[in-house]
Amino acid sequence: MDFQDKEIIPGEVLPVVIIGNGPSGICLSYLLSGRTPYLSPEVSHPNPLLSSKLGEQPHLSLLEQDLEYLCEGLEGRSSNPVAVLFDSLLLPDSDFGLDHSSPLDWRYEPERSVPHLVLGRGPPGGAWHAMECSMLTLSLANWMELPGLKLKDWMREKRRNVRNDRATPAEIASYYQHYVSQMSLEQNFACGTTVTGVTRQPSNQEGSPPCWRVTGLQRHGSTVSDEVPFSLLAHNVVLATGTHDIPARLGVEGESLPHVCHSFWELEAAISRGELDKSSDPVLVVGAGLTAADAVLAAHHLNTPVYHVFRRSVNDPGLIFNQLPKLLYPEYHKIHQMMTQQQYQAPPPPQSHAHNLQTSPSSSSSSLPPASSSSSYSGYLSFPRYKVVAFRPDKKCVLESDSGERTVLQISKALVLIGAHPNLSFLRENGRGLGSYPEEPITCRRNPIDVDPFTNKVLGAEGPGLYAMGPLVGENFVRFLKGGALAIASDLAKRHRGEEEEDREKYQAIDRFMDRQKRMENEIRES
Repeated sequence: MDFQDKEIIPGEVLPVVIIGNGPSGICLSYLLSGRTPYLSPEVSHPNPLLSSKLGEQPHLSLLEQDLEYLCEGLEGRSSNPVAVLFDSLLLPDSDFGLDHSSPLDWRYEPERSVPHLVLGRGPPGGAWHAMECSMLTLSLANWMELPGLKLKDWMREKRRNVRNDRATPAEIASYYQHYVSQMSLEQNFACGTTVTGVTRQPSNQEGSPPCWRVTGLQRHGSTVSDEVPFSLLAHNVVLATGTHDIPARLGVEGESLPHVCHSFWELEAAISRGELDKSSDPVLVVGAGLTAADAVLAAHHLNTPVYHVFRRSVNDPGLIFNQLPKLLYPEYHKIHQMMTQQQYQAPPPPQSHAHNLQTSPSSSSSSLPPASSSSSYSGYLSFPRYKVVAFRPDKKCVLESDSGERTVLQISKALVLIGAHPNLSFLRENGRGLGSYPEEPITCRRNPIDVDPFTNKVLGAEGPGLYAMGPLVGENFVRFLKGGALAIASDLAKRHRGEEEEDREKYQAIDRFMDRQKRMENEIRES
């Protein structure tokens, strides 16, 4: 796992460096290691149009085929056409709960291998190793798997009873780490590395073409003094870091107070220290995503009262809970019920208007009535279409509704769980300029890195050979980020074939020139 084990010669230019060792980087490493998908002659695809297209050139691997042509007419739950294509080939009709066999036949062709290096701060699996261990994943187990190793089969070997089609993050992290070992990919992974810079390297005096320089630190022990700097040159760099590095902030007064947290793990730490129980003041959870829902469940499990604040309406179709099947995700359906059935009802405005002269819009009292004891979800209160205005040192929190009404809450702890941003500090201006909106910072949902949909090349890059994949380009689900790996591997393979053609033409041209020179010399001698 150390760079001294990689036999990297100083000045050598690696074909590919992948930054990020989560499922995106792992899947791309698999495809670059000679694992090649072909159409199986024994299995047909349930989509007749796609099956017909695949059958036109069955001798070609999927990496050699025209992906844009194969993607035409396909529809799916991703906006990335190659992601929809690859998902359709790996898991045909899985959206309908059907278990069709994949028409892909995976062959190991070592001659197609592309030398590459995968850099990651932790073990293979990336952010999955830091996720909470007991909650179930959102995706079905087979949606989380990578090519060549069935997750369900692996899970059955690890535990006797697989009660449903969902796994815990701890199981997924262990699966990804085992996958790298099982597929003999370890020699491509350098763990314990932190990338600090990716810059364009101009051509040198010897005539070598421009490339990318990747610099950083690799840790060989447990302290900062054990970090050793490294510098690599690469023809191609793939950004696959994910977006879990920097928690998003509200940007309001008092957000840096010690009782205001920005990660689920801080809630877990408070629980383990015994700071929260049923006698505590309510925990304030801000956000309407799945991490916020997990925090509500964790606090509710302790009978700790919860105030739940979010900007959307409970009926907003964009709310993730309105997109999940109830039978598959009963715990999140329960949260949505709580959000809907136990909404805060603002008290009527006072008769006298004198109280509101100094604080307009009006402000309610600093405490709220508890949820009705007759409710099955006592101790929970939701605040749809509210935002946080300020946190105060006395652990009071000021909320404001979208109609301008203010409410003050007494809380024990606040958890701001509104997403995260990627750490792209190793890029110039933190990658600003590479997004769909070049003036804004890169975010997964609002401003992903802008890439070519069929090659995943970064359109705003300083030079050729920069790719991005996974959450950085808006793909949050493992099920679909595998399409980015296919797009990149296919483009690299086609570029390599093009370079071979150019070399062949150069050598042929040289041969023709030499032949002409010999003929001229012979003619001169004869004359």
